[in-house]
Amino acid sequence: MPNHYGMRELGRLGQRRWGGAFQEEFLPELRGRRGIEAYREMADNDDIVGAILYAIELLIRQVDWDVQPGGPAQADQDAADFVRECMDDMSDTWTDTVSEILSFLTYGWSAHEIVYKRRCGISRNPQLNSKYTDGLVAWQKLPIRAQETLYEWTYDNADNLIAMMQMPPPDYQIITIPADKLLLFRTKSRKGNPEGRSILRNAYRDWYFKRRIQEIEGIGIERDLAGFPTLTAPEGMNIWDTDDPDMNAIRANAEAIVTNIRRDSLEGIVMPAGWKLELLSTGGRRQFDTNQVIERYDTRIAMTVLADFVLLGHQDVGSFALSSNKTHMFAMAICAYLDIICETFNNKAIPQLLAMNGEHFAGITDYPTLTHGDVEDTDLGPLGEYLSKMTAAGLIVPDPEIEDYLRAVGGLPARLSDYTPMPGADQNPDRTRSKPNMGNDNDVAPEDDPEAVKTAKAALWRD
Repeated sequence: MPNHYGMRELGRLGQRRWGGAFQEEFLPELRGRRGIEAYREMADNDDIVGAILYAIELLIRQVDWDVQPGGPAQADQDAADFVRECMDDMSDTWTDTVSEILSFLTYGWSAHEIVYKRRCGISRNPQLNSKYTDGLVAWQKLPIRAQETLYEWTYDNADNLIAMMQMPPPDYQIITIPADKLLLFRTKSRKGNPEGRSILRNAYRDWYFKRRIQEIEGIGIERDLAGFPTLTAPEGMNIWDTDDPDMNAIRANAEAIVTNIRRDSLEGIVMPAGWKLELLSTGGRRQFDTNQVIERYDTRIAMTVLADFVLLGHQDVGSFALSSNKTHMFAMAICAYLDIICETFNNKAIPQLLAMNGEHFAGITDYPTLTHGDVEDTDLGPLGEYLSKMTAAGLIVPDPEIEDYLRAVGGLPARLSDYTPMPGADQNPDRTRSKPNMGNDNDVAPEDDPEAVKTAKAALWRD
């Protein structure tokens, strides 16, 4: 008899979840809603964390997005064009959609509901409104389902995610969104946890102590500038007599006075006879330089996300070479985040989109894929040197594709198919210089010899 155990799943993932809530995080203050609020405070209230997230978003916003066909057939190109049209035909712009998706960096995950529409031309109905009139099913929008609205995750007995339940304002009613309608972006996968892991997780401890030190520093500065208030009761008045209700009330009023003293334009106090108020000043400076301590925590916070280059020059250290290496590593990390976005679309959103249109795209070789451009601009100096050496060695022969690439990375205009040279300029149709001398003045590369033409072009590039 065949062994049916090979077709069955016997084990479990070992997820620590109870009642739809995950308990994988060992710090209680970073679990569930408390964790979301903590990460939000880090992102919105800390200068270094905010600068890092702002830098990531700006770099990603300038990245070029494209859709590559899944094969050489015309149907593949049509499918790729259709996906590209859908990206540019949503009620929210593609850039804003990506901006919402990037919240998965702060919280570890970001869930977006897939909402479709019919492309029926200009219409007041958002489920029909489109720039196109072919009647195909397209994306209407990919709205975020905010992390703080999460109520619980729903799983089956085989640890498969079934749905996300949320309780959003303003009515706070429980809504169940099936997993098939969700695009779930997460920074990493550990035991299938849909909540991923925030890129700020390793920075939490440093941020926590930095915040406390900043608060203590602020209080200390205020006390040093304003003085330490002391209030002395008249001689013979025992305000510490806890058995006397009148003394308890007097002592409470005195404590309120000294704790609420502030140095501002309205400062001043009227005291009864016999009471004495003094402001004691500190005799010297503190033993600790809080500025160095805070800078150390800033550096460690930036290091956790490979963004410590933002501090170069602010702490009188660093060099151009060091900055170049660190920014390159930071760009590689951002490319990894972009890959996560592309993989989620390529594995779920795009196949479902084409499946929604039935047999219209049945003839494709494979599904089109979403791709992203480079985060960093290409350094033209090393690129030019590399191409020069490769062409000199005969390993690369110039062709139109290479020229198109060089024009793109150099920010030059695209080639014109109907280009007409100016009078006196090069009249060669492929816009290279006249054929180089291959031995003597009468020895030129014949146009009907492709190998000779390639050799001539390579010699031209070497020149």
